[in-house]
Amino acid sequence: MSNPITLQKLAELVGGQLSQGATDDVITGLNSITDAIPGEVTFLGNARYLPALKNTRASAALVQDGLDAQDARDGLALIRVKNPTLAFSTVIRWFEPPSPAITQGVHATAVVASDAVFDPQKVSIGAHVVIEEGVAIGDGTVIHSGVFVGRGVRMGTNCILHANAVIKERCVLGNRVILHSGSVIGSDGFGYEFVNGRYQKIDQVGIVQIDDDVEIGSCTTIDRARFGRTWIGEGSKLDNLVQIGHNCILGKNCIIVSQTGISGSTQLGDYVTMGGQVGVIGHLKIGDRVMFKARSVVTKSISEAGTYTGYPARPLMEGHKMLILPARIPELIERVRELEKKLAALEGDDTQS
Repeated sequence: MSNPITLQKLAELVGGQLSQGATDDVITGLNSITDAIPGEVTFLGNARYLPALKNTRASAALVQDGLDAQDARDGLALIRVKNPTLAFSTVIRWFEPPSPAITQGVHATAVVASDAVFDPQKVSIGAHVVIEEGVAIGDGTVIHSGVFVGRGVRMGTNCILHANAVIKERCVLGNRVILHSGSVIGSDGFGYEFVNGRYQKIDQVGIVQIDDDVEIGSCTTIDRARFGRTWIGEGSKLDNLVQIGHNCILGKNCIIVSQTGISGSTQLGDYVTMGGQVGVIGHLKIGDRVMFKARSVVTKSISEAGTYTGYPARPLMEGHKMLILPARIPELIERVRELEKKLAALEGDDTQS
């Protein structure tokens, strides 16, 4: 890293207030709160790392407004900001070298249908990309090596398709959509009927629609609708290894964390959050601002905003109680045995008398 900066300039860069530390001290790099060394800046983005402020070797830390300076190591410069995690992104951009410039145009090894619609001077199409008939690509879009774009796909401006992503036929992407490597958009929905002792495939003729500013993680799969559309709402973010079933609808600004599976025809409202390994059965409706903690199993529709957990998912406090109860079973069994012994003793006394 290069591009050193004084503490005062760093505070100005992130829109923060330097509350302790010499304004002309120089910062030469950045690191995590546990790995930082003198001369580097770090940040406290999660309260669980608060004890680390006493031990960090960093020269400075971005912390939230209102943090008690006594929680930090003596001599650690503090820059107070509203959101340390977000502000640290600005610090990263200051110190990290700029990304390599994207080469506009179409690589010689790309296979592009003659009727595909795009301006070759305003897009970048990498090596061994395949673009089939009837595709339309918006300006500023970058398609990295090995991507497959099926016939009739339409995508907006400034999208980024990382290596080996797949968009199957007729699917629609909005503006600024990001697909990470290995993601598959528009695979067939999981639809079969059991006929004469065998499973018979049901045609899946719908599409996937992904709205503006959606990001899809690596190896995430979104099935096309049986008919109509599977729809991912504006601003939603899907982690790696997520499965979205056919005809699902996700609202705006949803967060879906890794290894979550949402069965077909389930509808999510806006600002729904699902932790890792959440499972959702099909044909449910989830309201706005509902949060499911990791490994919850959702078995019924939920309309009331709040946090839910457990199997089946229940409101947070109730769910916690249900999760704790199985651990008490050995204790309860032992108590029952003791009560049975006491009861047997009492019955024996009654018989002797």
